[in-house]
Amino acid sequence: MRRTALFAAASAAVLSFATGAARAEDAPAPPSVSELVVTGAPYVVSIDSTTTSVDVVKRDELDQAPSGGLGDVLNGMPGVRSTFFGPGASRPVIRGLSGPRVMVLTNGVGQIDASALSPDHQVATDPQEAERIEVLRGPAALAYGGSAIGGVVNIIDDRIPDQPVDGVHGRVLAEGSTVDKGQSYSGALKAGTGPWNFTIDGVHKESKDYSIPVPAKSARLAAEDGEGFLGGDDSKVANTALKLDAYGAGMSYTGDAGFIGLAAKRTETTYGVPTEEADPVSIRLKQTRYDARGALNVDLGPFDKIKFAAGYADYTHTEFEGPDPGTTFLSDGWEARVELIQRAQDGWQGAVGVQALKRDFDAIGDEALVPRTKITEAGVFTLQRLDKDSWGVEGGLRLDQRKLDSLAGKADFTNVSASLGAFVRPAEGWFLGLALSRTSRAPSEEELFADGPHPATLAYEVGDTKLDNEVSYAADATLHYNAGGWNADLHLYVTKYDGFIDLYRTGAVDAGSGLDVFHFVQTDAKFYGTEAEVSYLFWQDGERSLTFEGGADYVHGETDLGPAARVPPWSVTGRAIFEGGWWTGKLEMRHVADQDRVAEHELPTDSYEMLNASLVFRPLKNQDFKILIDGRNLTDSQAREHASFLKDLAPLPGRSLRIGVGYSF
Repeated sequence: MRRTALFAAASAAVLSFATGAARAEDAPAPPSVSELVVTGAPYVVSIDSTTTSVDVVKRDELDQAPSGGLGDVLNGMPGVRSTFFGPGASRPVIRGLSGPRVMVLTNGVGQIDASALSPDHQVATDPQEAERIEVLRGPAALAYGGSAIGGVVNIIDDRIPDQPVDGVHGRVLAEGSTVDKGQSYSGALKAGTGPWNFTIDGVHKESKDYSIPVPAKSARLAAEDGEGFLGGDDSKVANTALKLDAYGAGMSYTGDAGFIGLAAKRTETTYGVPTEEADPVSIRLKQTRYDARGALNVDLGPFDKIKFAAGYADYTHTEFEGPDPGTTFLSDGWEARVELIQRAQDGWQGAVGVQALKRDFDAIGDEALVPRTKITEAGVFTLQRLDKDSWGVEGGLRLDQRKLDSLAGKADFTNVSASLGAFVRPAEGWFLGLALSRTSRAPSEEELFADGPHPATLAYEVGDTKLDNEVSYAADATLHYNAGGWNADLHLYVTKYDGFIDLYRTGAVDAGSGLDVFHFVQTDAKFYGTEAEVSYLFWQDGERSLTFEGGADYVHGETDLGPAARVPPWSVTGRAIFEGGWWTGKLEMRHVADQDRVAEHELPTDSYEMLNASLVFRPLKNQDFKILIDGRNLTDSQAREHASFLKDLAPLPGRSLRIGVGYSF
């Protein structure tokens, strides 16, 4: 009762605070800005005015990105790596954090899948479904809850148009790659008649085992266990074939009052998981998902718009050992959020929101390490920002209640998160910001209730029902600069964790599975690092130009148990981009350092360099037709992703040539 009363009182306080902040008469909308960021706040903020680290991947960049999972497509962005579990499964690693600390969304609503449970579980949304992908590094829990304690990746599609569609528009993309004999096809079509708009889209991918320049098993692992190399041809990583189909449709009604719409999609995929087991392991994933979104212009006291989004999904993930089904993971449920947007006035913007979810999770089979669990969560939050051109402040507050009801026990958590930031624009083109935050995350069902073998992580995992909230205290300093052909972003951050949830190796071995026993425990931890991106327009003559770009990142993670596990090493990337009017050429060199600062029983990883180059031709004047030629890892280097559990069994793909054609109308 006390927690319910606290939740209700916080809701009232949040609403009254927002109401008091927006009592003035109608004021003009904020000035137009360049690149707007959808994720993080429901009101307008440009990417060069954010106090935390944000990147946006647009549709044209997705066309040119290598065919792969979400983590692989984003890998290489400063501060972002991949959990790379073969081509079939990858999630983003942000600032050394992954799993339940990085939230993956579709249009602001959770995936409702089991991808955060294990690195061999695929995200149920493919990057080629997106119109854009937004990446927020660092705590974003005020808008999305405690699972965003490390960052957010929001996959934004166009299945529910929020603007009237004039006529018929579409896009198609087809490509093939040599490294895995892969084929990928995607397309989308949308049409409008009056206020009604309709969309349809689809993605098909298939590939074989991918090629590598070295034996799959690393020399370090081979020396440690004295065994031979991974089974199969040493020039390939065995059992890494993939087949994926995703298709969907949507509709919306748009008018002066706003828009409202519905969408549905189906995802089916089968992919192999590289292991040393005698029987090949494969995974078949199926998800059916329904979404509703809308935004209505209203005159409701201090508020002038209501935005809402909701999703329901039914998810099944079956793991096969050879031809026989092993463990099946089931997840179904819904998530919804409603946001009241305040009327902008004299630089002040704000919103009040509520979010709720209900999800049923179950695992059936020999490796069902987490028992059946019902998860419910409700949150209320406010975000406020005052931008007076030369200076500004922003802040927010969120309260969540999360309940887990499992066959192994029950748990109930109340989380309070808050942030406060300030920024200045001391001169034209300059932006300096500092954001402080306190973020609270409830333990996941795996961390609380796990008790069973987890071959993907080579561990017998045991949860602890006595785990408390994980609380982080973070400071994030930001510099944006844009003037004279220069565009730069620099971010420095430090995060201290009170009650960091970690896996601790006990030294025991489970008799049944032969796996080492690990317990989820709580310690204190500290992560700090930096990210930098810079570009310089070196030369321009009409449509022709030469631009140089660079990026770098570094993260250091330490817990009371020693170095944090699978923390990526520092990296630096340089590229040159030539725009020739009807063609574009790009040359990129990336260096990833070695990582010898490792957790107990974790093997070091060697450094590597990767050379990439691409050409994009647009030979038809006044038509968006393009031919893509992309070369990856042109020097055929051995490259292993330190953040991956499979780094010593599955290096990154070798030299690859990818050719594609795309057309938009």
